[in-house]
Amino acid sequence: MAGTERLISVDSHYQCTVDALKERAPAKFHDAIDYANRLVDVSKRAALQRRGTPPLGLGSYLHEAALNPGYSDPRARLKAMDDDGVDVEILFSDLSSFRIFYKMLDGWKETARAFADFSSEFAAADPNRLLVAYQIPLQDIDHGIAELERLVSDHGARTIHLPTSPGECGLPEYFDPRYDPLWARLQEMRMPVCVHLGVSDATWDIAARDPTPQMGVFTSQQPLRLAEQLGMLLLSGLFERFPDLQFVLVEPGLGWVPWYLNTLDGMSSHGYEFPALKDKPSAYFHRNISLTFMDERRGVEMRHEIGVDRIMWSTDFPHPACTWPNSRKVVADLMAGVPDDEAEKMVYGNARRIFNI
Repeated sequence: MAGTERLISVDSHYQCTVDALKERAPAKFHDAIDYANRLVDVSKRAALQRRGTPPLGLGSYLHEAALNPGYSDPRARLKAMDDDGVDVEILFSDLSSFRIFYKMLDGWKETARAFADFSSEFAAADPNRLLVAYQIPLQDIDHGIAELERLVSDHGARTIHLPTSPGECGLPEYFDPRYDPLWARLQEMRMPVCVHLGVSDATWDIAARDPTPQMGVFTSQQPLRLAEQLGMLLLSGLFERFPDLQFVLVEPGLGWVPWYLNTLDGMSSHGYEFPALKDKPSAYFHRNISLTFMDERRGVEMRHEIGVDRIMWSTDFPHPACTWPNSRKVVADLMAGVPDDEAEKMVYGNARRIFNI
């Protein structure tokens, strides 16, 4: 299909370890990093202990891409992209560093910068094809904005990655006025905010109760957790205050979204008061929110309910749902019968516009 000649993946991953983070952070903060990292896993360890046995067959979760050197070597990554026919990737670290530096009382600025610098080193192999979603600290908004400016000027940053659940990092929700200077600057820069699917502390309780050997109930819940943040963004009036601010929900899938938007719109016309809104909730979605998906034909069939301009494809390299190294075929099958102009938007054009590529 002519509409799928070029591909941009809006959700791919690269490897950064805690040891690599410590190599770039001042030595006096290494113990604090280790301690914070242990705190991050408290809920996970407790859930697995309650299960009595660890999940079985974890090895089957690994995709062959996880063994590809491109997971950690940027030059090998470019070759892996060439093999897959992918032009550009928006990159997310598998290490949620913001979970670490939000738990540090001291050294969090240096740790956040060390992580950003590690990420920029990975992208330096080809900054036009490897575009990092940088994690910036939000404990101090003025510092966060200064770090944003540094990442743009020094590393050509195109987007930032913020926590899915700010409350788990001890932060208020994103509609809180304390963030307004950041949103104003991002809106001025035309830079989108990425919020990636992630395992929240609350869902580890599901893992503890999950009867399936590989925690299938627990794993299947994670995309749906983004509905909470979507509701917060749409109903809070944030986009009334910042009408050009763009958020990208990364890895939520597509199929559940029309139902949720219909639910919110129905509430707004049946007795629920949303005083911060001047329009239907779905109107803000179609203006301010975008979604990513991987291999979801049913979602593609629902594209007009979601909005063709709001959908972006991804490989999810190298996670279990990864389409590598067959992304060309996967995309061709997904877009069978889809008009070329619509297919082009979903696999290339929308990402090019939103991320200013």
